Amino acid sequence: MSTDRHHHRPSMPGAQAFEAIEGDADPAALSEAADRAAHALVRGARTQADEALVDRVVHLADSEGLETLAELWSGAAADSLAGALWRLYLLRSWVYADPRTAAAEFDRGRAHVPVAEVISGVVEPPGPDEVRALVDEVLSGVVVGEFADTLFRAAAFARVAAAGRVHDVPLVAPEGGSSYAADVSASRLITLADQLQHAARLELSGALA
Repeated sequence: MSTDRHHHRPSMPGAQAFEAIEGDADPAALSEAADRAAHALVRGARTQADEALVDRVVHLADSEGLETLAELWSGAAADSLAGALWRLYLLRSWVYADPRTAAAEFDRGRAHVPVAEVISGVVEPPGPDEVRALVDEVLSGVVVGEFADTLFRAAAFARVAAAGRVHDVPLVAPEGGSSYAADVSASRLITLADQLQHAARLELSGALA
């Protein structure tokens, strides 16, 4: 008798919630599925954390598709578990979509936000491969680390990158200072950083649900 069944791929926490998503899903049912999936990933994974599970959680946006995660979590409040997860995956997806820009912005930002750099992690030199590895390491904290630390590190990374975006030399206006486009896009990263940091504080107090 074959023993293959004893070596199956670990079940993904919250998998049933993902499989239940339909294009015309009821908003209330979708919100409930979002909460269940978020709690399964963050709270449930602790009891079955292993290398394969960490890899699957980190690459969830790759396997499920960012559109699926958006449908599930993008409408969740920023101060909720589901909303915090969405922002973590959104940050990772941005880095993977344009790792060279992310690396350049992170590198420039470190000179302007040195304290946050300590929290976000130091990679030297911070090239495309290094920033991808950094966001993957941060996201792995959903399974193997303290979730508050994961949120704090992600917030710090976003804040450093925002500082680097503001100081992007090609976007500097003739009269000095950053361009309007750089300021607007950087402000979005700062908002993301603020939301992640707030969620981290809620997690520390036991109020993130």
